[in-house]
Amino acid sequence: DWQSKAAVVVVMVFFPMLVNTAQGLKATDSMQRDLMRTYAGSYWQTLFKLRLPAAMPAIFNGLKIATTLALIGAIVAEFFGSPTRGMGFRISVEVGRLGLDMVWAEIFVAALAGSAFYGAVAMLEKWITFWHPSQRR
Repeated sequence: DWQSKAAVVVVMVFFPMLVNTAQGLKATDSMQRDLMRTYAGSYWQTLFKLRLPAAMPAIFNGLKIATTLALIGAIVAEFFGSPTRGMGFRISVEVGRLGLDMVWAEIFVAALAGSAFYGAVAMLEKWITFWHPSQRR
């Protein structure tokens, strides 16, 4: 029954990624696009050599948002949809048993996993978009 949980995660992640990617692809100004046309750049050349590199910081912002939302979505989907396993199921069962120590342990593990995923995407962003002014510190 993982398909329903995956659908919840996909719905939660899709729109932040779409909005950030669209905003990033519009990040080039008309002068840069005109210059590519002047140099007889095709649509694909303009996309891969101008628009995608300019969109990378926005795409990575979307990925950082998506990693945390995916984890939250998976836990919430397990909370409501999983009868036997998963972090959401475990939290639900332990709340019913008043096992608050286990509930806080699960929350701590989820926070640690979310921070690790966010940190991994942030490191990947720093490695890939080293040239962008936002990475110069």
